[in-house]
Amino acid sequence: MTHFNKESFDKALDQGKLMMVDFWADWCGPCRMLGPVIEDLADRYEGKAVVGKVNVDDEQELAIRYGVMSIPTVIFFKDGKEIDRKVGVMPESAFTEVLDKEL
Repeated sequence: MTHFNKESFDKALDQGKLMMVDFWADWCGPCRMLGPVIEDLADRYEGKAVVGKVNVDDEQELAIRYGVMSIPTVIFFKDGKEIDRKVGVMPESAFTEVLDKEL
């Protein structure tokens, strides 16, 4: 799993691959609940999709760029553009549906 900063995020986005990015923070309880799900998906989709995290406290500019108002927010990108977004804690299937559909 990749922990993105602005530079590494922009570089990954420019590659145009399918990406799933979790916008989160250390102090966010629901984010901590979702963390193991994101880690599991990073392992399962390794080589097929880029799965990463953006700490909104450290990378406020990215959070503002994508209008992240609540966390956790998981945004899916393909060809450098947002294709879907999930806000709040959701079951793993909510994320795998999007990933599998776009692969």
